[in-house]
Amino acid sequence: MATLRIEHGIHDYETWQKAFDSFAAARANAGVRGFTIRQPVDDSKYLMLDLEFDTAQLAEEFARFLHQRVWSSPASSPALDGVPSTRILNLVRSEQG
Repeated sequence: MATLRIEHGIHDYETWQKAFDSFAAARANAGVRGFTIRQPVDDSKYLMLDLEFDTAQLAEEFARFLHQRVWSSPASSPALDGVPSTRILNLVRSEQG
């Protein structure tokens, strides 16, 4: 399991959410198995998004797609504020309870 962690500022969450939802098919086709969206409790203009993949290679390919096709176009990313940062993470340990 690999996670593509994305962090960036936004102008407006509702606008961002609509743009994010419009790429649901692209995420499914790229192998995204699930996602989590988080915002700092003290900053509604910033978010962290974790996209889950089976492999790091799939995560890297989707990060490239985002940089080249989505974030490079203001029409595709209307609420984006600044340049997103991305990291590919491997799950080392998880525990609940």
